[in-house]
Amino acid sequence: MKKRVAILGATGSIGKSALDVISGDAGNFEIVLLSACTNKKALEQLKDKWPSAYCVLCGSDKKKLPVAIKNVQPDITINGISGSAGLEPSLAAIEAGSTLALANKETIVMAGELVLKTAKEKNVNIIPVDSEHSAVFNLIKAQSNDAVSEIILTASGGPFRKSSLQEMENASVKDALAHPTWNMGQKITIDSASMANKGLEIIEACYLFNMPPEKIKVVIHPQSIVHGMVRLSNGAVYAQLSKPDMRHPIAGALYWPETAPLIPGLLNFDFLTLEFEKPDTQKFPMLSLAVLAAKKGGLYTCAFNAANEIAVSLFLEQKIKFTDIWRITDRVLQADWAADSPDLETIIEADAKARETTKKAI
Repeated sequence: MKKRVAILGATGSIGKSALDVISGDAGNFEIVLLSACTNKKALEQLKDKWPSAYCVLCGSDKKKLPVAIKNVQPDITINGISGSAGLEPSLAAIEAGSTLALANKETIVMAGELVLKTAKEKNVNIIPVDSEHSAVFNLIKAQSNDAVSEIILTASGGPFRKSSLQEMENASVKDALAHPTWNMGQKITIDSASMANKGLEIIEACYLFNMPPEKIKVVIHPQSIVHGMVRLSNGAVYAQLSKPDMRHPIAGALYWPETAPLIPGLLNFDFLTLEFEKPDTQKFPMLSLAVLAAKKGGLYTCAFNAANEIAVSLFLEQKIKFTDIWRITDRVLQADWAADSPDLETIIEADAKARETTKKAI
């Protein structure tokens, strides 16, 4: 029987990669839902190619997409939406009993406790689609949670890996968007440049793998070949390697628990050099701020995400400097964001409050 697939953020980089994977094996999948935020023309083009899919342009009405998910009842939902807008669709997919293939890390960062609790109640699997978390997910499945003593996430280092603080202070939007390895949307590319993206991934890994932040390490790996590693209690380290191609983790989620078919572009070890180095937290304070938020818990991770989203949008509009992103986020985290087991309404209220606090901090 074909898997019924919903692709949220179908016109973005994750959506395009997912459609490419499915196009190569249409006999096993039926696309039942495609969504976009505001790119009406691109969504109409997808509708021409996938006429049986229900298409939703949801930028002006956040409630349309959760209702659509409930109505179409997909077997698996790929959430490739950017930012906090992905939270409620993720919860809608879980409530509908759909496996959640999650590329929207903000879902877990904002509401990890609530999302995992709901998934457990609905007996729904959450399969990470970020290349790093996908790697760790599969490595842990091959071992056991008890055997893993440490998770190691790799980071490319972005365009400012070798830049000085002064150069980063004066960096233009064009400089920050010049990612050396990955081709992604603007927001996630800026997050990669500031390493806020890796900070978000630390928080996400804490929830997904039930691991305290001090047991999650980050290592700079500019080739982006090693996507994640786990260190076992006996000291041995296991790693997942593949070319930097999002089709790998997406296919892994689509075919799970089976092994996905071959993705073109095999890794060739004949001329392969792998480098690793320690991240510079003075240049990239967003890493330390994310760890602080993870340790404090409550709504601190939600506030971290909101402050970063607003700051990134202002940087893209050339209203603040690149280095102001972490300064503003730091200021917002100085407020009190303590809370015990917040519900969705509380989380949404905190997100709005954090955004208002961010604007005042500027």
